[in-house]
Amino acid sequence: MIEFSESIKNLRSSEIRRLMKLAADPSIISFAGGMPNNEIFPVEIVEELWRNLPRNIKQAAFQYGPTAGYPPLLASLKEYLRSKGLPVDESQDLLITTGAQQAINLVTKVLIDPGDRIITEYPSFIGALAAFKSYGAILKGIALDDDGINIDDLKKAITDKWLKPKMLYISPYFHNPAGIIYSKERKQALLDVLIGNTICLLEDDPYCELYFDDKDRELTLPIKAIAGEKFPICYVGSFAKIFGPGMRLGWLLGPREIVDKCEIAKQSMDACSATFTQVLANEFLSKNKLPGYVSLLRKSCARRAQTMLKALEDSMPSGISWTRPKGGFYIWVSLPETMDSSDVFAASIKKGAAFVIGNAFDPEEKKNNCFRLAFSHTPEDKIETGIKIIAEAIKDLLK
Repeated sequence: MIEFSESIKNLRSSEIRRLMKLAADPSIISFAGGMPNNEIFPVEIVEELWRNLPRNIKQAAFQYGPTAGYPPLLASLKEYLRSKGLPVDESQDLLITTGAQQAINLVTKVLIDPGDRIITEYPSFIGALAAFKSYGAILKGIALDDDGINIDDLKKAITDKWLKPKMLYISPYFHNPAGIIYSKERKQALLDVLIGNTICLLEDDPYCELYFDDKDRELTLPIKAIAGEKFPICYVGSFAKIFGPGMRLGWLLGPREIVDKCEIAKQSMDACSATFTQVLANEFLSKNKLPGYVSLLRKSCARRAQTMLKALEDSMPSGISWTRPKGGFYIWVSLPETMDSSDVFAASIKKGAAFVIGNAFDPEEKKNNCFRLAFSHTPEDKIETGIKIIAEAIKDLLK
């Protein structure tokens, strides 16, 4: 019999994969996929950018590149991050990664040993939880409210003599899966707790450009931009939501000593991220194509979110609650504590609609009375019907 490694034994089981396969059935109205709508991808822009490139740059796009990233993209990305107030010119370094998931994985690889504790939000991003568990970390979830992580509980966890957490992972901007955004006050309170501690903050920020209303843009100012260098912060971002998931490009901005170790670790994973997509991403940024594209994305997501929120208001029975996002892709639905979202999923899938159950987002794999709805990819004319199906499944179970 084959003896598998301890790290693979720590990965989440096939239940989530089974649910996602069911949700991918074309006959199902799926709210499972946290991804942009295909119709809005900047195909024509990319075709034009590629067509206008000189031949030598096109040739370079087919070649290996430096592990740290394609130099012109690093320069363009630094300009972009600088415009967001991030400290790219101080004792920080920037690394291009194969998606934000790799950035999270790399930080975990260089900082976490088996048995180390990581504090995360509850709920929390599935991909990050999987990365943490693959390195043998023990996870402690801290509940979110509409303004962010619970500060009192965070203080207790950080000062707990048994826990001794090594890292705090948060996703403060249009959270996956909760859909919330941290308030200014909550970000400051979090900073006040962390200053003076050696804990590393891993700030995951793939959705910050996707605010629905311009007045909420100021809420997307990164914690790393506010904190400067008061304590170690690794800031992770992605081109997945603002260019295309298929580009498989993310980035890590963090203290030089951490990023240097991450670059060494990346060399053993894939040597370098795809030069071809890095060339395209550089053209997209440097030719100022991002503002127009994300403006379209914001309008599309805002419209879909409103459609889903109205459908929830019209269809859901009393006792069911949900978040009201100001941006991003997601709505988090809470059922009575006695209900199990797996039962709702099973009933809904039979009727023709799917979502992702709450247990997948619980760092401690306990709670399952919530579920995530993604409105970003589902055809707009099917959102109302899909929500009605899920509401009917809930009503049937409540009976």
